[in-house]
Amino acid sequence: MASALSSLPRPVRIVATLVLAGLAGWACERLGTPLPWMIGPLLVTAAGCVAGLPLAGSTVLRSAGHWAIGTALGLYFTPQVVGVVLHHAAGIVAGIVWALALGLAFGLVLARLHRGRPGLNAATTYFASAIGGASEMAMLAERHGGRVDLVASAHSVRILLVVILLPFGFQALGLRGLDPFVPGPAVVHGAGLALLIALTCAGSLLLQHLGKPTPWVLGSLAVAATLTASGVELSALPTWMTHLGQVFIGVALGTRFSPDFVRTAPRWLASVAVGTLAMIVLCAGFAWVLARWVGLHPATVMLGTSPGGIAEMCITAKVLQLGVPIVTAFHVTRMAAVVLLSGPLFGWLSRRGWLG
Repeated sequence: MASALSSLPRPVRIVATLVLAGLAGWACERLGTPLPWMIGPLLVTAAGCVAGLPLAGSTVLRSAGHWAIGTALGLYFTPQVVGVVLHHAAGIVAGIVWALALGLAFGLVLARLHRGRPGLNAATTYFASAIGGASEMAMLAERHGGRVDLVASAHSVRILLVVILLPFGFQALGLRGLDPFVPGPAVVHGAGLALLIALTCAGSLLLQHLGKPTPWVLGSLAVAATLTASGVELSALPTWMTHLGQVFIGVALGTRFSPDFVRTAPRWLASVAVGTLAMIVLCAGFAWVLARWVGLHPATVMLGTSPGGIAEMCITAKVLQLGVPIVTAFHVTRMAAVVLLSGPLFGWLSRRGWLG
């Protein structure tokens, strides 16, 4: 059956994948699971791909999903909220330092566990453990002689575990609506929405042209946040757009997996999985300490400092109403720091022989 489906044109397989993902999102919403429109599509497409089904994603749809999430997040940055974020700048900087240190420590552990194994050199273990920018870390690993497949698989496992465990864990603990922020625009206006879409897409295309990381998240976020912070409220984003964006992101994450995924370096994947669980526990402890210092709710700080991706963790914050702009600020600044500093830091550590 899988081989017969594989012969179908790619557009047909993409549509079929989206239908399956949409049904999974609807079912998860009916069951009351957290983040149903992202977790449902993620799980069903990942399971299908590992089982050998020729499911297919699309980079265009993934970008559309990133645009929807970035725009929705940007609408939270009212002038009052910007003041709150700036008030917590010291905590956000502490989160950046924590992410860099935790990623380095994880990389050293991976290097020690896999010392002497073919292909598992310092570049592979270092960039596989960096917290942020999966595609950017894979490119940096290739540039420094690391194995791209192992780096990419490590980030896929990390993001999958964090996206599943944190929302379910927060829901089980009743951590919802504890640090709510309200977006600036509250009503959808047709003309305003059209203009908002045009401006945010232009910002995303500009960042894409400049070769910046996750341009469709950061470009739309930057434009929407700038407008909202300036008091310009063109339109709210329809709920169906954010739901569809979550479906697209879930499909993009799920279709990273393949039948060969679980058979590729099982010891490597197991060590990454265990390490990710350890990082989640360590981040929970760090979040509790940092929250007491900066006066934020620990759940908000946990999402802001967790080893997940920017889009996934900010969606979690939005759906669970846990300090959306604070979590967004944590992840945007952290991702920028990790992408900019990981390469130079690797070179500096390598020259001193600290990476083995």
